[in-house]
Amino acid sequence: MGEVYRATDTALERTVAVKVLSDRYARQDDARARFRREALAAARLSATPNVVTVFDVAEHDGRPLIVMEYLEGGSVYERLRAGRIPRGQALTWLEQAADALDRAHANGIVHRDVKPANLLLDRDGNVHVSDFGIASASGADMLTEPGTVLGTAGYLSPEQARGEPATSASDRYSLAVVAFELLTGRRPFGGDTPTTEAFAHIHASIPRVGGVDPTLPLALDSVFDSALAKDPSQRPGTARELVRRLREVLDDAPPVTVAAPTKVLEPQPRVVRTRQVVRREHHARRQRGRLAALVALILLGLGLGTAALVTVGDGFSPPQTSAQDTRRSEAASASQDMTTQETTTSEPEVDGAALNRDGFARMQAGDFAGALPLLREAVLALKGSNTLDEAYASYNLAYSRFAVSRCDGVVGLLDRSERIQGYRSEIDELRRQWEKRCAPGEDGEAAPGNGHGKAKGHDKGDGEDG
Repeated sequence: MGEVYRATDTALERTVAVKVLSDRYARQDDARARFRREALAAARLSATPNVVTVFDVAEHDGRPLIVMEYLEGGSVYERLRAGRIPRGQALTWLEQAADALDRAHANGIVHRDVKPANLLLDRDGNVHVSDFGIASASGADMLTEPGTVLGTAGYLSPEQARGEPATSASDRYSLAVVAFELLTGRRPFGGDTPTTEAFAHIHASIPRVGGVDPTLPLALDSVFDSALAKDPSQRPGTARELVRRLREVLDDAPPVTVAAPTKVLEPQPRVVRTRQVVRREHHARRQRGRLAALVALILLGLGLGTAALVTVGDGFSPPQTSAQDTRRSEAASASQDMTTQETTTSEPEVDGAALNRDGFARMQAGDFAGALPLLREAVLALKGSNTLDEAYASYNLAYSRFAVSRCDGVVGLLDRSERIQGYRSEIDELRRQWEKRCAPGEDGEAAPGNGHGKAKGHDKGDGEDG
């Protein structure tokens, strides 16, 4: 829409930025009106922190121009192109942009084109919102014809993509898209063309942050579910509220809602029949032993001599014995029975489902390293059960391994989980992320999709100490 120059204000001896309406638009009445409206909107907010300050509005050779402060730090867009942004820095920028937008909304101004390129940085790295070129000020004539879309496709709210009027909720949606990009490294609805991306804003489901960056807290999903809601009424009431909720989750404050990558079922009671049979057999042998001792005592008492033999039950034939020896034998037998019974009943049962829940709780808290040993034990305990608990534990272990930059064992665990519960988008997304980060064959695993849980290295991965 315009050309921007760095210039010198000779009267005040300062560097300024001069935005001049492009020559091809200068002859269009609606473009000139929109340019003047940008100047009006920016001038109304000039005293607002984190908004680019306007010094003057003029014309040169019939072309309108705006003189504004010069910001030498570049833009958030340029910083994103250079690499990932630290979370603390991202939150600071979002807070500054949110303050500027909330003040603009309080003055009846909707920006309508919030994006990283319009978040300029000063020499200290502070954000200043710029380019109100397509902003609408309440009380001003609407310049956009019905059905006309103004804005940048990657950051358009669904209502803008449909050609509907933009509101302050539209700006908050766009800020949420910027937040998603700053925290994960990519936009939520990236597409090959502006048309497909705009269509995705209207129809596509909101992606899970864990599918893009497994190191992010899962509770962020609840924040973006609200901020990127298709219905404007479901979004946060202010831009500052949106950023506050993001900071609460990232600072490990209690989340508003916890979103989960998998479903955890209550454990089903496990029936162990083998031990009941063993106990009954011990009890029967004990009774037979006592009966044999009693018969021996009766025979001795009747004076039948020491040559008598007693055959009881299943062929067990105790030797002739004295009453004292019999009492010792019975005591030893009872002691042995007690030892056997204590050994049998004290063997701990490993509750794989409970271990999975404990490990999943650590995942929710962002403690993936702490979750690993719990989930590994859960997988071992549930292995071969072909239950949903085994499927969920296998996925959670794969997720946690990947989150701590472990490539080994991930594919085999995902294959096992998918074999049990069928196709899940979460499994598919994590598999794609693994393929991007870990070269196939690097850890000795089979290629994704081969073997369904029998990939080489899978059992090794379950057994090592993480």
